Amino acid sequence: MTVIALSGSDGPDLRALMAETAIELGQMLDRLLPKPVGDEARLFEAMRYASLNGGKRLRPFLVINSAKLFGVAADAALRVAAAIECVHCYSLVHDDLPAMDDDATRRGKPTVHVQFDEATAILAGDALLTLAFEILSSTETHADPQIRCNLVSAMAKAAGARGMVGGQMLDMIAAEAEFDIGGVTRLQRLKTGEMFAVACEAGAILGRGDMARHQALHAYAHDMGLAFQIADDLLDVEGREEEAGKRLGKDDAAGKGTFVAALGTERARAQALMLADQAVRHLEPFDGRADNLRRVAHYVVRRRA
Repeated sequence: MTVIALSGSDGPDLRALMAETAIELGQMLDRLLPKPVGDEARLFEAMRYASLNGGKRLRPFLVINSAKLFGVAADAALRVAAAIECVHCYSLVHDDLPAMDDDATRRGKPTVHVQFDEATAILAGDALLTLAFEILSSTETHADPQIRCNLVSAMAKAAGARGMVGGQMLDMIAAEAEFDIGGVTRLQRLKTGEMFAVACEAGAILGRGDMARHQALHAYAHDMGLAFQIADDLLDVEGREEEAGKRLGKDDAAGKGTFVAALGTERARAQALMLADQAVRHLEPFDGRADNLRRVAHYVVRRRA
């Protein structure tokens, strides 16, 4: 995976910061995920395979760096980051199933239903989703029950029928229907953008941020999420499978509406860069404290995986 290396006067290398977050997140997930023992060992093993199998850990990075803006305790932020990553991993497990995208590889390894079986993959996804809410509702995440309720509510909305799951339904419809740029934008806002938004707003929820800062982070996540998805669409037609770790070209083969199909490659690339710049401007209320979030906005449009 290629990452823009912002160092020197811009601060530590972004690659190193993201790698550090990935290590800490992996350690937290290892603590929270059930160990593969007992009669349910196969299920637990599949959950761990799906969650401890690499990945960019971008959503956890957003949680941790948004939490730093409000002085949130590191362990609390990391637990919320783990919960959001559980939801993300569950969505990948289910998206890869034969009934959905029918993918055989993910992160350069066999998908969960290939490594285990379809029934186990479905159950592992279900278990990861529900584990996320168990984590968020725990007093170890936050002592204030209202904060825990707010986290649970935000996650449920972002992951549910009016968020990620609704977006996946539109993605399936897109194989049969023609979506204009407005339709593609709504699809991706739901499928990808809402989970980015909850990752960014989690810090404000944990730190009792005011509404203006909530809105600034939401606007940042909205624009950054669209930039991320446009870059994903570009990678689907221009990327290399050995770098991406998954099958490419599937959206075009399925005839799905994408930003690239709607705009063409050059206009799509220009739109992604414009959205990244726009995302950065939303962070002005946070001054230099949000530099890591600014750098991520530009990373997502230049990545190769």
